[in-house]
Amino acid sequence: MAAGTDSDPWVLRTAPGTSEYTMYRDGEQLVCQVGSTRLTYQARAINDLHEWLLEQADWVPLGAADEQKPASEGTVEAWGRAGNNPVGGWYGTRKGYRGRFGMYLPPLLEELGLVELEHNARNNRVRALAPS
Repeated sequence: MAAGTDSDPWVLRTAPGTSEYTMYRDGEQLVCQVGSTRLTYQARAINDLHEWLLEQADWVPLGAADEQKPASEGTVEAWGRAGNNPVGGWYGTRKGYRGRFGMYLPPLLEELGLVELEHNARNNRVRALAPS
C-alpha cells in the first residue's frame, strides 16, 4: 500500500471504477487530485466517517454531489456537509469544491481496510468494518 504522502499518494478509483484519482495526507488535510482538479478535505474525515458508519451498522448510500447541488438525505455526502457532524458542516475545505465527499472518501477508507464498498455502475453503498 502507498504511504499516502505527496511523493507516494494513494491511487484510487471511484466506486464504479470509472475514474482514477490520487489522494494524500498533507498535515491536517487530505489532498485529492482528480485530473487537473484539486479538492481538499479535513484529514479527520477518515476517522470521523468510519465512526459514523460504525454507528449506522448497515449499508449507507454514497450519494455523491457537487457542492452546489443538494445531497440526498441519509447518504455519506449529506453527512459530510451536515451541521450535526463532528466538524459542524463541510469536511471539504476549498470553497466551490467542497462536495463529492461521498465519491472520493469511501474508496480511501476501503484502501485503508476500514470499510466494505460496493462497485456497481451506480447507486453504490458503503458499510464500516469493525476495528480489529
